[in-house]
Amino acid sequence: MNLSAEQIIENWEIFLGYIEKYITGERKEQLLDFYKKYEDRFQLMPAAHKTQYHNCFPGGYIEHVNRVIQLSLEFDKVWRDFGVKDTYSTEELVFAALNHDLGKFGDFDNPAHLDNDNDWEIKNRGELYKFNDALQYMTVPDRGIWLLTQLGIKMSTNEMLGIKLHDGLYDPTNEPYLKTWMPETKPRTSLIHILHQADFAAARIEFERQWLDKFGKPKEKSSNFSLNKGEKKEQKPNVKTKALGSIKSNNLANLLNNL
Repeated sequence: MNLSAEQIIENWEIFLGYIEKYITGERKEQLLDFYKKYEDRFQLMPAAHKTQYHNCFPGGYIEHVNRVIQLSLEFDKVWRDFGVKDTYSTEELVFAALNHDLGKFGDFDNPAHLDNDNDWEIKNRGELYKFNDALQYMTVPDRGIWLLTQLGIKMSTNEMLGIKLHDGLYDPTNEPYLKTWMPETKPRTSLIHILHQADFAAARIEFERQWLDKFGKPKEKSSNFSLNKGEKKEQKPNVKTKALGSIKSNNLANLLNNL
């Protein structure tokens, strides 16, 4: 899948609009300055390096982040309707969603993804991009948190944990935070669960949009043919047919048959 230039620009404006609407104080300007400074890179970033993953195309990153923000706000309504405790703010939720995948940016000098120049890997593995080995290895959440600290942008505990844990238990390093049974060690906020659900849902939606139709729908087995010999099976009369056959009045039979 590819986005048009108009779609990429529109998604970028929506992204900046979330910052304008939901982020307050000094860090609103800090975020706007940072994202606008690198807007060419951000606008064209993919969300993944491989076509088998979600949104592996130019503009895929911002489209994915916008979807995660939108879903976070929708899930927030559901959780609050069911009485979730007021342990986080809407600004914290949007801030974490905005920056949950920021580590895919790379660093201030090097992008994380480069166009792949290996035709075999592109054709056989779907790897349209390759990782930039000029970067020191970090996980995506850790690099995102590192970038924000380098920019001097303050985060609350909720926001930091939301970014760090957004992959949920799909990331084994999150187990000490999430796979715990004692009340005192469980997360003190539902923000991290809401953000994880939103990210998971966005990735699934993007998978369905790009891949599900390509796999096709399973064919229904016909009841008219034998699975082994392909011979026609004798059709058994259904309940309605039996009932109509027992009625002597032709007018009544016709009436019931039309129901």
